[in-house]
Amino acid sequence: MTANDAANDRILRELVRDGRISNIDLAARVGLSPSACLRRVQELERTGVIMGYRAVLNPARTGRGFVAYLTVGLSQHTKLAQEAFERAVARAPEVREVHNVTGTVEYLLRVETSDLAAYKHFHTEVLGVIAQVNAITTYVVMDSPKDERG
Repeated sequence: MTANDAANDRILRELVRDGRISNIDLAARVGLSPSACLRRVQELERTGVIMGYRAVLNPARTGRGFVAYLTVGLSQHTKLAQEAFERAVARAPEVREVHNVTGTVEYLLRVETSDLAAYKHFHTEVLGVIAQVNAITTYVVMDSPKDERG
């Protein structure tokens, strides 16, 4: 069984849509017997294709309705500067995602706060005091018509 065969692809699509689906219902949706489906799911978990299951939260309902993506450029392009920056943002609860990217900046961050005032505080008092930060550009999320993050 390979991770990218048609049956596994169907299983993965259904689990992304509903990670709490019962094995019986999953098997019916993907056209397998429950035992075959369970074996496949367990193998996908064992091999690390499925890394885990989590709850997807509504930021507005959890008091984090202000969402922004930030690009961050560092003042130094060294491994030590990157490690120091990553440690600093790992401690900030407002930072929900950190991605090291290629291009004109080093990082792309997803930040969630309660409102613009809380974001300004984060921008100035948390991100703005990290010594390695050279440039910050903020992109405020106005709507997310498609969001398939699990």
